[in-house]
Amino acid sequence: MDKNLLDILVCPLCKGPLVYRKAENELVCKGDRLAFPVRDDIPVMLEDDARPLAPDEER
Repeated sequence: MDKNLLDILVCPLCKGPLVYRKAENELVCKGDRLAFPVRDDIPVMLEDDARPLAPDEER
């Protein structure tokens, strides 16, 4: 994931910061507890494609 892209991307719902999880290949919004997938190096920033974080995924 490109560092410059990560610096400008925000959560599409709350406009909060995102954390990139390389192992899971996803961007996480801790505020909304959603994980947005990254497919072919392209973040999919759609609420319908995001998965809710499980309670034990708080990192």
